[in-house]
Amino acid sequence: MNGVNEVDMILGPIFYFQFMEENYLVDIRKLFAYYKTMGEGAMQQVSDKDLFWQYDSNSNSIAIIVKHISGNMLSRWTNFLSSDGEKQWRDRDNEFEYELGSQKELMGVWNKGWDCLFAALDSLQPSDLQKTIYIRNTGHSVSEALNRQLAHYAAHIGQIIFLAKMISKEKWQSLSIPKGASKDFNKIKFSKNIENQHFTDDLTSS
Repeated sequence: MNGVNEVDMILGPIFYFQFMEENYLVDIRKLFAYYKTMGEGAMQQVSDKDLFWQYDSNSNSIAIIVKHISGNMLSRWTNFLSSDGEKQWRDRDNEFEYELGSQKELMGVWNKGWDCLFAALDSLQPSDLQKTIYIRNTGHSVSEALNRQLAHYAAHIGQIIFLAKMISKEKWQSLSIPKGASKDFNKIKFSKNIENQHFTDDLTSS
């Protein structure tokens, strides 16, 4: 077969897909950690009082969004592979009620959710990605469920960033490239040697 071993022809694609699955788990963990860092970077820029500020009665404060994210995480990631992601003990409507009373309590709720997420994520093996899990009786491959949750949290953390920026006004410190600084940022990046690394490597340590 033109010098190609039959075993290599069979195992080559298997090893390739295993590598891709391993890389996917590393990549998506870094993305979850990135959005966690972004949310924390935004919350650090507002006062304790402003974490609970609402634009109007139909809008969510940063604290309510945090409470909802954490409630979702605890439900989705507890017994991730073996039970439905919408737990019977979850009270989703209560997540949107104003109850948290302090910044310390708020961050405890925030970290509890992320700890649950990372514990479940770090337990996954590449072979788990094609398994089926359920959310409200709807089947998802594990990779599909991970993508769904990443998109969900990214959307809500975007809301946290928007609220924090609106509250901070001129005191806001950009979490990405500051306005008007793109040319200088690109100059620095392009002055370095080409390398392969995740774009979050310099931003997160979680």
